[in-house]
Amino acid sequence: MEAIPPIPPRILIVDDDDSVRDVISVLLREEGYNCVVASGAEMALDLTGQEETPLVISDMKMPGKDGLWLLEQLRERYPDTSVIMLTGYGDTESAVDCLRRGAVDYLLKPPKLTDLIRAIERALAKRRIELARKRYQKKLERKVRDRTTELRNALRDIAHTYQSTLLALVAALDAREHETSDHSQRVVRYTNAIAERLSIKGQDLEEIGRGALLHDIGKIGVPDAVLLKPGKLTPEEWQEMRKHPDIGFQMIQNIPFLATPAQIVLSHQERWDGQGYPRNLRGQEIHIGARIFAVADTLDAMTSDRPYRKGTTFANAITEINRCAGTQFDREVVRAFLDIGEQALIKIREDMQNRKLTLVQVETQAQEAEATLARLGDDLDDLDQTIPGPAPSASPAPVTRASPPPAPPASPAPQQPVVLSVLAGGRQGNTRD
Repeated sequence: MEAIPPIPPRILIVDDDDSVRDVISVLLREEGYNCVVASGAEMALDLTGQEETPLVISDMKMPGKDGLWLLEQLRERYPDTSVIMLTGYGDTESAVDCLRRGAVDYLLKPPKLTDLIRAIERALAKRRIELARKRYQKKLERKVRDRTTELRNALRDIAHTYQSTLLALVAALDAREHETSDHSQRVVRYTNAIAERLSIKGQDLEEIGRGALLHDIGKIGVPDAVLLKPGKLTPEEWQEMRKHPDIGFQMIQNIPFLATPAQIVLSHQERWDGQGYPRNLRGQEIHIGARIFAVADTLDAMTSDRPYRKGTTFANAITEINRCAGTQFDREVVRAFLDIGEQALIKIREDMQNRKLTLVQVETQAQEAEATLARLGDDLDDLDQTIPGPAPSASPAPVTRASPPPAPPASPAPQQPVVLSVLAGGRQGNTRD
């Protein structure tokens, strides 16, 4: 099979002189090029838009729109089209101006055929290289975008894994202290609400939230006899308890993505007036995340029930926190806290409680449905055992009227809607599954 010859490139020749156009086009056709002619710049621009034109050979001086105008239009509209300029003036300044504006070459009229062919070959070769470079760049950019997306997804998965690990760790710590994990989650929600009022967002907001979540992680190193003591602590026991910020800091300070939360863990018991611990920091020396957390933690501590006391109202807690602004708490943080409002703070707590109840209800429904299905399975087994099998074929048996088999017990009526709701997807909302 003979190879199909390549299609010759299309070359547009632009000149207001008919004889020049005809001579150049005839010579180039004899060299195997596909030539198109135009008598002016505007006509040439129209022809270039009709079909891909790798190369334009244009006279510089023409009536109306000249060659420089055409050159600029081609560079703007069809940047992949190469341009060779022809002129009857051997002006170096004009040649430099053409090249500066984007022409690939500059020849004097009438050009020698050999010079013209070389110029065409250089222009087309340069165009092929430029197109190949652009294709490679686009391919590289696409590959970079794909890799970036993969990396972003991987980082998101890692961040989700980190967060899940932290939540499990905090839940275990709260369970050890006979506290529900709601405490840590509520403190994070209050902390984030105050931080947003202070225009903290993005990565800074996430790190402050992690610091609030991990604030008591150092209590892992506090003995149970001290941590779980129901009565007042002795001075020696208080010494042990006050070590927990430093213990928590030592635990997580070398984990890169917990560097900022580690500072919050270390400083969460500091006070604005310098009377806190473990370093007696004062004012702006305390990390802003720790200053915000101090208000959030106090609110949750005052409004939550404890074995030794009932929680107070949000109104009383807000009043007390406001009273301690400038001593225990940063005034600006308290101002942002007050801007949230009592009802919004109550709603945060109620939303978390409702979410917890929803999860418990879904889990209860799932367990009831599983128990109902198990009972139905047992009933079907019992029914199978009561149905008589076929008579043996060895010898005929006397014909007698058999008593009807007992009816299968009906499923309890109240359970059926639960079964149907679960089978229809009731467990899909259970994040614990």
